[in-house]
Amino acid sequence: MKKVRYLIIGAGFGGLGLAAKLKQKNENNFLIWEKTNDLGGCWRDNTYPGAACDVPSHLYSYSFAPKSNWSHRFAPQAEIHQYQQDFAEQYKLREHIRFDTEVASAHFDEPLQKWIISDTQGNQIYAQFLISATGQLNRPAYPKIEGLNTFKGPLFHSAIWQHNVNLKDKTVAVIGTGASAIQFIPEIAKQAKQVNVYQRSAPYVISKPDRAYSKLEQTIYKMCSPLLKLSRLKTYLTFESRFVAFTSMQWLMHFMKWQWRGFMHKHVSDTKKREQLTPDYQMGCKRVLISNNFYPTMNQPHVAILDQGIKAIDKNGITDLNGKHVSADVIILGTGFTATDFLSPMSITGLNNLNLNQAWQDGAQAYLGITLNQFPNLFIMYGPNTNLGHNSILYMLESQMRYILDATQTVIDKNISAINIKSDLQTSFNKTIQHKVNDSVWSEGCTSWYKTKSGKNTVNWPGFTFSYRKMSKQFSLNQYEII
Repeated sequence: MKKVRYLIIGAGFGGLGLAAKLKQKNENNFLIWEKTNDLGGCWRDNTYPGAACDVPSHLYSYSFAPKSNWSHRFAPQAEIHQYQQDFAEQYKLREHIRFDTEVASAHFDEPLQKWIISDTQGNQIYAQFLISATGQLNRPAYPKIEGLNTFKGPLFHSAIWQHNVNLKDKTVAVIGTGASAIQFIPEIAKQAKQVNVYQRSAPYVISKPDRAYSKLEQTIYKMCSPLLKLSRLKTYLTFESRFVAFTSMQWLMHFMKWQWRGFMHKHVSDTKKREQLTPDYQMGCKRVLISNNFYPTMNQPHVAILDQGIKAIDKNGITDLNGKHVSADVIILGTGFTATDFLSPMSITGLNNLNLNQAWQDGAQAYLGITLNQFPNLFIMYGPNTNLGHNSILYMLESQMRYILDATQTVIDKNISAINIKSDLQTSFNKTIQHKVNDSVWSEGCTSWYKTKSGKNTVNWPGFTFSYRKMSKQFSLNQYEII
């Protein structure tokens, strides 16, 4: 059986970034298992029309691999995916990636002090360190609607877009109004005869300060790297300052809500649609979305908002809870991802045959979102409570890379087999996190993808990103049991 020092699961931003950092340290004894035939994670998968980032591109890129010639302030999906491809070439990462290799299970072998990982084809590998870089947005969430599979026309999730489906002169039903839907609805409305948007809960949508970068700007950024760093820092500080509105200064949301209302009323003249597009929860409780063309699109006569709930789907269309049936030629699901099902559907087993599903039966938790008691030498990137509602996730990933490299190098240098985070430390850390989450705007009564079915927020980081970086800056062996 093949042995490696590091096995990384997933070739998205987290896995690629950690792999590059390993290469920088002249560590080549690692593999990346990627379940599909290409790298890129969610930026490989989400190719729907209008797909783009909602964090400015100078900040939504690795600090150690800046790109000076982004086409727009907010980069489109294809350009971000190309950045990942170029990054992999720059660090010669493809030779370490095993494509079409999906993890089925992993268990920590106590006598060997190694992880034994099996793929779905039955192949196995030993690894001293197992790093999950699967992210939180890799498994599309499908709604539990009666008759979903009986529809006779094309029906697909936005993350698995069927580009061969012609929407021209078609009646298209869209289920959901989340971050993906507000990007693709304006694009499909340009083609479709009728767009019926099934909305469970109206989102807050604010303007997107996007624009194209000129060739001159791109040249200046290329010639003057400090200016590119300054742009990144300015963006970071601007976004970071907004965090207080989610926690200690929630009254600021009233000002933001006033701005949102003016923006929505400017673009939506239909009074009934204005009412339908007005959320019934506190701003910030769910993800605040950005778009310049969503509200103008919703105001168009051939775009309808249906907010009575869905009872069932049949071969010809959708029936709402009032019994009204509306026919459809195509149904598109903009229903998001199973963000709280970390590492699913893999079976991960640690010490004493403890399965991860058992350990997380009350909701996922981990120290710093990275390490988990009873699972030695397992490190999670973009793990529990490390998502952001206000800044770039790549900043968090770089903090995690530093911590993981520090931890694993300490284990290697001290000739230790494995380390296990202390249970009391993990418990106290999680209690603090949940206490902070409960004092935030995310706990103001709405339902969101941040929460489990029981209502526990296992997704968001309830603090500044620089506080997370400070906490994760230096690994301490004293916080771990040596196995």
